[in-house]
Amino acid sequence: MNVRATSLPRAARGRGVGARRSRWLWLAAVGPGLMVMLADTDAGSVVTAAQSGARFGYRLLPLEVLLVPVLYLVMELTARLGVTTGRGHAELIRERFGRGWAALSVGTLLVTAVGALVTEFAGIAGVAAIVGLPAPPVVLGAAALLLLVVASGSYRRVELIGLGLGIFEMAFLVAAVRAHPDPGALARGFAAGAGLGGSGYLTLVAANVGAVVMPWMVFYQQAAVVDKGITERHLRAARVDTAVGAVVTQVVMMAVLVAAGAALDGRHAGSLDTVAQVSGALTPYLGGAGGRVAFSLGVAGAALVAALVVSLGAAWAFAEMAGRPRSLNRRPRQAPVFYGVYVGAVLLAAVLVLVCGSLVGLTIAVEVLNALLLPVVLGFLVALAWTALPARFRLRRWEKGALIAVLAAVSACAVAGAVTAL
Repeated sequence: MNVRATSLPRAARGRGVGARRSRWLWLAAVGPGLMVMLADTDAGSVVTAAQSGARFGYRLLPLEVLLVPVLYLVMELTARLGVTTGRGHAELIRERFGRGWAALSVGTLLVTAVGALVTEFAGIAGVAAIVGLPAPPVVLGAAALLLLVVASGSYRRVELIGLGLGIFEMAFLVAAVRAHPDPGALARGFAAGAGLGGSGYLTLVAANVGAVVMPWMVFYQQAAVVDKGITERHLRAARVDTAVGAVVTQVVMMAVLVAAGAALDGRHAGSLDTVAQVSGALTPYLGGAGGRVAFSLGVAGAALVAALVVSLGAAWAFAEMAGRPRSLNRRPRQAPVFYGVYVGAVLLAAVLVLVCGSLVGLTIAVEVLNALLLPVVLGFLVALAWTALPARFRLRRWEKGALIAVLAAVSACAVAGAVTAL
């Protein structure tokens, strides 16, 4: 066969360049979805998952699996809006519906963001209690770390640090393994999940569903894909990033639930309202010091990455609403409002945790507030899906129906959980 010697190398080089470019496109879009999903498994979610396992064993596992597509549906739409419009969530609301509606949306976010940050710092204070350290220096040290991370100078660097902090959540998988769950009991509990009822069970169902989408997640992811420069050609990769994140965060939730279910199912009647209480109940069954370390690392990583995402989401949203510069690729003097809101939110939450006498009461109040305000955020998301998406990226009929049904169910469960807590 007579083939010129140069033809195959040239073709191979072409394929190699194309493959490298394809890999670069995928890598360029990875990050915002995974990071916001890791933040979703925050300190409050860890307590909710532990309560679910302690009270009902493995019987809430089917719900955790069903929440994967729910989480993906909401956050994929958020990413799609950011990628196709090049606008953050608050900026898009201001452009489409006016500054007044944008102010309402951002005001809602700021309240829930400070509340969520309080929950994260309360989790960090709980970790300090677990390892026998005083809370003030640990909480202030965590606040200083968050300020230093954002002062690092670029979006990519902040994202890499955030993902690095989120890796510590994998310690919950270690905790689940150390609890030695019985495979047969897992299967039986999973199969029996749909048949349970009662007020206590329904309350935890509402708590798990209401916690699957936090208001600040929407603002963060849409702004992050814009700040990172993700464009329409990256959309498929951004969807995969979001899908992987949805699976990872629910696997972490299931790991906490399994650890608590294996260790405490039917054997713990005390309160499990803080990470310190959860750790104290789990440690005897997780292997003493090793279990305590695994649980502490998981909570610390979850709380820190959540605090980073929450505070950045608030800063982006406020600056978008005000029409001021906002980017991690700018220096503080180039975006003073953006960085000012970030610093203010972090310091305010840290101080509130240190001066508040009842962190349990404060955490419950925050969860109730998040639940009550979530329908406002999701309502704006639906409105933007109808009005802001370019024609070729608009929702199909079945997507519209599924979106309305999912958001209505999430909002109803969130409000039901809030009413129950009150």
